[in-house]
Amino acid sequence: MFAVVCCAFLMAVSSGAKAENALEKFNAKNFDRSTVIDNQWFPLKPGMKYVWDGMAVDEEGDEEAHSTACIVTDLVKEIAGVRTVVCWERDIVDKEMEESELMFLAQDKKGDVWLLGEYPEEYGDGKFEKQASWIHGCKDGHAGIIMKKEPKLGMTYSEGWAPSVEYTDNALVYKVGQKIKVPAGNYENVIVIDETDNETKDAHHLKFYARGTGLVHIDWRGKKTDQEKMDLVKIEKIGAAEMAKVHEAALKLDKHGYEVSKDVYALTKPISTHSPVASK
Repeated sequence: MFAVVCCAFLMAVSSGAKAENALEKFNAKNFDRSTVIDNQWFPLKPGMKYVWDGMAVDEEGDEEAHSTACIVTDLVKEIAGVRTVVCWERDIVDKEMEESELMFLAQDKKGDVWLLGEYPEEYGDGKFEKQASWIHGCKDGHAGIIMKKEPKLGMTYSEGWAPSVEYTDNALVYKVGQKIKVPAGNYENVIVIDETDNETKDAHHLKFYARGTGLVHIDWRGKKTDQEKMDLVKIEKIGAAEMAKVHEAALKLDKHGYEVSKDVYALTKPISTHSPVASK
């Protein structure tokens, strides 16, 4: 069912697109306890909920309230022979849900955290409008690294590649040793990852990561497009009742993906309710 995309880069170039960073060399054999994601800069423990709050600028240049909530589920989806942790994320813009998304992450033997695909749905007036799914090994999707185990100043890497849905994100370790204060706490020794993509040249997303917590702040620099500024406002452990609701929502998204993404998501294995091994 799955095909390792050995020639993904060549296909991308032949289609007229060009990656700023070489694609990461993906090998399923490099993953062992892949659902134990204990990277110090990007820890993902099942049952944890993160909420970021702030603002974004729309296409007309107007500011709008933006809130994002992400829950690390205890669900698993196998992609290209690798068991991934399923994260469920929702984007609320001006008090309306704009996007609901499943993300599939795994940690390799070195401790790098990989993104093997996403299934995002966009909504308007509470109704489904479109999806932009990409999965490693399906169509032009190629996995990337979201966080290195030991990010060093100046290090660059690809966060994933799927030009058919305009996902061509690249990362640069832009700053290290920073300090920042957000509603969730005060953090030192923060690293800043500068994210760019091929679609919005000269626009940069800045993501601030704290050791032991993960993403604590989002900012921007460069061209005045895709502006966003958000703080981590809450971290909490959800209970069994809320996790049951999360299961229901995630499995509903998973099922819908098979109906509306015939050429990508429908080629994957369904989400499994077999829990990942919990990190200590």
